[in-house]
Amino acid sequence: MPYTVDFKNVSTTGLESSPVADALAGLRANEARYYKNKYDHVFTVQTAEEAPEVLAYVNRVLSEERGLAFAARPLEVTAFEAGGYKMAYVFYESGLAVNVMYGIEDGAKRAVGFKLSQGMEVPEELAEKFKFARQKSALAGEIRGSFFVIKGEY
Repeated sequence: MPYTVDFKNVSTTGLESSPVADALAGLRANEARYYKNKYDHVFTVQTAEEAPEVLAYVNRVLSEERGLAFAARPLEVTAFEAGGYKMAYVFYESGLAVNVMYGIEDGAKRAVGFKLSQGMEVPEELAEKFKFARQKSALAGEIRGSFFVIKGEY
């Protein structure tokens, strides 16, 4: 059942099994606020089991572009279009959030982003391959993020 993320009253609903549930909920709320403010999009998520096609899409992009697969359990996913982009997110139990931003128009930006919740370690799968920038968030505390540009067609 889809869950509408409330960025005014942050909730750990759906994320309770994460060791950094509060920080991950803040990160998810931070994303919800961004899409509401920039595109007037209401950010809803559902369990990874309810939308296996979203998880499969993100996994395909990660695997084909960089040979990545995460050991952490996926908790929630979402996919939507906003501002000329197809967006897909996976929120993992470890506190990791992965998003695929895929510009619909030829030549538009296409990238995969990684965000780490405050309190989590850099996943082993990313530790040697990516450097993470830090950003402060009123909702999520400190978020560490990195990305790579998508070269293939998806």
